[in-house]
Amino acid sequence: MAVYRSRHALAGPLTPDRLTAVTLPRTPLGRRGYRPADVDALLHRLAHELRERTRERDRAYAENQRIKDALRTWQSARTAVRQGHDTRRTPPET
Repeated sequence: MAVYRSRHALAGPLTPDRLTAVTLPRTPLGRRGYRPADVDALLHRLAHELRERTRERDRAYAENQRIKDALRTWQSARTAVRQGHDTRRTPPET
């Protein structure tokens, strides 16, 4: 897959704020181009969708971390219980 390159490309990660701040160069008079209002509307829509996806990803990461922490806590508790049972079952040394 080819990577998009442009002299107007944004360096670094694309964020909603950076996307909203993008200004595209205007075409000279007498040449065809895009209507600035349409381009601005599209950029704002893309920024909104990117913001929502970023929030969803952050929520998924937080939930993943919560589950990992709960699993570690549970595993530690189970290990402590097993070790406690094992030491009680071993006969005392004489």
